[in-house]
Amino acid sequence: MKVLLIGGTGLISTGIVKHLKARGADITCFNRGQRENRIGDNIRQLHGDRGQPGTLAKTFAGETFDVVIDMVCFGPDVCTDAINAFGGKTKQFIFCSTVCSYGVKIPHNVLIDETFPQEPISGYGQNKLACEKLIFAAGKEGKFAATVIRPSCTYGPGNALIDNLEGDPTTWDRVARGLPVLCAGDGLGLWVATHRDDCGKAFAYACLNDKTFGQSYNATRDENFTWRDFYREAAQALGTKAKVVFMPADWIIKHDPKRFGLLREITQFHGAYTSDKAKRDIPEFRCEIDFPTGAASTFEDIKRRGKWKNGADDAVYNQMIARALAAGVEPVEL
Repeated sequence: MKVLLIGGTGLISTGIVKHLKARGADITCFNRGQRENRIGDNIRQLHGDRGQPGTLAKTFAGETFDVVIDMVCFGPDVCTDAINAFGGKTKQFIFCSTVCSYGVKIPHNVLIDETFPQEPISGYGQNKLACEKLIFAAGKEGKFAATVIRPSCTYGPGNALIDNLEGDPTTWDRVARGLPVLCAGDGLGLWVATHRDDCGKAFAYACLNDKTFGQSYNATRDENFTWRDFYREAAQALGTKAKVVFMPADWIIKHDPKRFGLLREITQFHGAYTSDKAKRDIPEFRCEIDFPTGAASTFEDIKRRGKWKNGADDAVYNQMIARALAAGVEPVEL
């Protein structure tokens, strides 16, 4: 099986490569070559900027692949460029989308499946949905078999671990130091976090699986938990407990709308999903890494890379905590 992975060194991509190797695939990765190589030296790697129109077509002129997996497509223009480059030159095209394409409404049965209406509110989700439509249209035109996979919050070595407020927080250093940290609302909103190696299985084993042709899938772990659980288990990975101050999301966001954009657009809203469809059609897709174990390895890697953020010196965060405590809000130990 000859596979081209557009990306290859990012978070989920690393998990995909791991499982493609296990399948004995002939792997080519195409990326900008700006990130740490976590996939080894025995894989063909080509470098370039896929954002430049025609780069993919020029780089892979004369080549064909059994599967193309596109992990770094974030807008309709680059999506169209990829379709033009690989239409008729690959049997299957797998597109990495996002659960953000569903928007923020809550279904009557709580868990969001692939039939839920897609009404994204964020630019990220809107662009991914536009790409999905282009990919499926190309599939219907016979250019390739189209498959769309929608991860949720995915974490693991190679990246930061989000909190409820932002993508690369100082929160975990504060937890380790015994300092109070913030969470929006009452912390009972539902969320799901999936380790990159588990998520990668969905992509790797969807390859040339004809049940996945023309289909879309959520790729999340089975356990949906609350933000209280998230903080509790992340603190457990640090060998301590979290002291959490619960404040309204609007109150947090107004202190720095840009910094807390993740909370503004995504994490203050419902985020619980079912991946039963993926487990049905891709039987190898089973999530095995529990959150405390995965968080511990992620924290170790952050420190190894020298990316651990000092929470004690975070002036904005310190001011927010001081204001909350002065208003009489008591931290809750989790």
